[in-house]
Amino acid sequence: MNYKENLPTVIIFGRTNVGKSTLFNCLTEKNKALVSKIEGTTRDSNIGEVEWCGRAFTLIDTGGIINLPYLIGKKITADNINNIDAQVQKQARDFLTRADLILFLVDTKAGLLPMDKQMSLILKKITNKKKFILVANKADSMKQREKIAEFYKLSLGDPIPVSAVTGSGTGDLLDIIIKKIAETKSRKSKSLPKEEAAGEKPINVCLLGRPNVGKSSLFNKILGYERVIVSKEPHTTREPQDTLISYLGHPIKFIDTAGISKEGKKIRTKTTSHLHLIKEGINKSLLSLNKADIALFILDISQTITHQDSKIIEEIINRKKSLIIIANKWDLINAKDTKKFKDIIYGKLPFIRWVPIQFISSLTGAKINKIMEIVMEIKDSRQKEITDNQLSKFLNQAVKIHRPVKGKGVKHPYIYYLKQTRSNPPEFELRIGAKDNIHFSYIRFIENRLRKKFGFIGTPVTIRVTKNTKVHGREK
Repeated sequence: MNYKENLPTVIIFGRTNVGKSTLFNCLTEKNKALVSKIEGTTRDSNIGEVEWCGRAFTLIDTGGIINLPYLIGKKITADNINNIDAQVQKQARDFLTRADLILFLVDTKAGLLPMDKQMSLILKKITNKKKFILVANKADSMKQREKIAEFYKLSLGDPIPVSAVTGSGTGDLLDIIIKKIAETKSRKSKSLPKEEAAGEKPINVCLLGRPNVGKSSLFNKILGYERVIVSKEPHTTREPQDTLISYLGHPIKFIDTAGISKEGKKIRTKTTSHLHLIKEGINKSLLSLNKADIALFILDISQTITHQDSKIIEEIINRKKSLIIIANKWDLINAKDTKKFKDIIYGKLPFIRWVPIQFISSLTGAKINKIMEIVMEIKDSRQKEITDNQLSKFLNQAVKIHRPVKGKGVKHPYIYYLKQTRSNPPEFELRIGAKDNIHFSYIRFIENRLRKKFGFIGTPVTIRVTKNTKVHGREK
């Protein structure tokens, strides 16, 4: 279920290139949606939250309407299931039927076009006319604002002039949106709860992997509905798509990202502009990783693990993100021997033996429920705090099992203490003598013992070595 399903829903709708994504970014005050002059840039609908005058609503930026038959209700069949445009229009139609309010966006510079008229007629048939606000975008000057009178022909009320680029007129637009929401007296129209801001912080889970490993299919299965467009075409997902859900009372934000390709700069596309969109999508994926707590790295288990997979996983660990390996397309494997395939994965990626592996099929939905259980277990691991007393006993036992190994010199290092300095993710300080030197293998030994004793499943553990300082010839 959606975590904030109590909020009213406002849809930005219109033909291609009228500035829907620019308006979305402006109202949400986030540079989330990709903006381009290329027709059909927005595929998956972007979802954000807007606060204004003590009230909040969910804002959705739909893909531009290209083919009206799919908007009217033409079915997605086996023949057109991989037609991305068809799926974009179907998704937009589904959002429209559930909307509390629709911002019908037109382009002041382009003027009133036949498709604007066709779309307004169709929308009047499939939804309540009172749900509309007619928004005339690109009214960047007084001269442009004088042109908006022609949009009265759409019979959708007064056109509201705005400039999504400069933000001009958007304050007035937000005032009208809030007023309209209040007038509907919808059960969803509520003031923003003050306690919500002070509530539990959501854990951010990012889906990563090479193109076509099944990230978007898995994303939809986790959410239980078609949140993102799925296609065999590489780089179908261009923008990170995030959805906040509640699982056992805990907020979790899932982020689907564009496929990360090491050869992103070499991808051959029809135009340089399309290449730019792919590269921008990859850059946004890496930015999403920065904001994540946990990364689900999706592998196509029917394919060989590549050097590229290894480099992406290294990137995840280097950024101190917790990790779950999702072995997708398990339905394609005849001899389902999980131990054998785990050995293969750990053999190719020996530096992640502390990372859990979950075999799933995003096609059939098999074992997907296990992912949520592991996410919650990792959440607890990231936030785990160990007392100084516990660590003191742990260190005494570890030293008895394996004496500290010197890095340089002839003297075995003396360890004064092991303390936890932070959590989420966990970090520890290992204090040694001023002239001592400890071998990196012993740090790894301590890390492995920490995992065995306290868990830390799927979570990077950092151990920083510090040295005593000498004051007047004595260590301090």
